[in-house]
Amino acid sequence: MRITAKVDYAVRAAIELARAYPTDGSRPTPLTRQAIADAQQIPSKFLEHILADLKRSQIVGSVRGADGGYWLHRPPSEINVADIIRAAEGPLADVRGQRPDSLDYPEDLASLQRMWISVRANLRAVLEHVTLADLRDGALPPAVDALAESVDAWSIH
Repeated sequence: MRITAKVDYAVRAAIELARAYPTDGSRPTPLTRQAIADAQQIPSKFLEHILADLKRSQIVGSVRGADGGYWLHRPPSEINVADIIRAAEGPLADVRGQRPDSLDYPEDLASLQRMWISVRANLRAVLEHVTLADLRDGALPPAVDALAESVDAWSIH
């Protein structure tokens, strides 16, 4: 999986919104696009398109005006990284633009299709279990954090 700048920026912007999300149950205070861009060093014009994608996916809300800006629609603990990636770029794993389970391979390539499905399942095992709250708080779920402990995880292949 190749993580594009758009996905990286989308996750970083969402983390910034998670940092501003109130923990006392009150209504979130909107952050301006420029405040998010400055805090995360994201080009403002690029961020505009990313925030539009997140809004279309109902991850963020927005309001215009002097007191306007963006906020998370749900608590950070209810939004996972997979949600952000899907909003910014589409499916987590596809093959030539198709879902792995919808590929039509000959019978002698059934193992290839199963491999692509396994890749998707492994991406989901991480990305659907890491929430914005986890990233905001700097603590990954133990099973995900354990994956990064392996020496192989840090080696260049």
